[in-house]
Amino acid sequence: MNARYNRQQSFLKNFLRSNSLVQILIYTNLILFTLMVLHGTILGTGMDVIMRPSPRLLAHWGGQYWPWVLDNGEWWRCITYAFTHGGIIHLGFNMMVLYQIGPALEAEIGWHRLLTIYIFATIVATGAGLFWHPNTVVVGASGAIFGLIGFSVSFYHRVGGTIALQRRNTMFQWALMAFVFGLVVGADNAAHLGGAVAGAAIGWFMPVGVRNQRRTDKLFKTMATAGTLLIVISIVFIPISWF
Repeated sequence: MNARYNRQQSFLKNFLRSNSLVQILIYTNLILFTLMVLHGTILGTGMDVIMRPSPRLLAHWGGQYWPWVLDNGEWWRCITYAFTHGGIIHLGFNMMVLYQIGPALEAEIGWHRLLTIYIFATIVATGAGLFWHPNTVVVGASGAIFGLIGFSVSFYHRVGGTIALQRRNTMFQWALMAFVFGLVVGADNAAHLGGAVAGAAIGWFMPVGVRNQRRTDKLFKTMATAGTLLIVISIVFIPISWF
């Protein structure tokens, strides 16, 4: 068991040496969106699939739809919806924000903590949607991204100091801008709020300081490894569900 765990850790470590977690997340979103667009094009939807995919196509490619989760046991949608996007503008905005805020945070806390926050916020965000709009097909990484923003606000507030407080304020500005954007375009602010609260909760309790963080390294590496497997298995379930 220990040998298998060490091999998994070694593979992830070597892979992340040449690719940051933020890059991998962006690549995964781009690849899945491209495949969805190709599928929609084959079905004859034309250019509409790039700008505004149909709810049916979004659900086909992993969108969250709670009746199918609860009635059919399609639990994997609680993860895959965060890798499915409702058009090129939706995808572009989310990936731009992730690219802007993710790398600095990853350098600060490490990929394993960032991934743990990302997955936890993804799950809490879709849980908020269950109470807000349970019969709507929901897609997008914004809940997870708001988790990173919420974490940064509370974490850097606790760190204190000029640089940390500047980062806190920058993240808070990102949150306000994204909330306003969500109101304008009718985005899923339930997921935004749920993700932000989830991230802020982790940021409030995560140890501050290098020495204190090292004490929890094994815990977060284990959770990140489990989270990686959860993402991979969930994405694999997308094509399995077609048959």
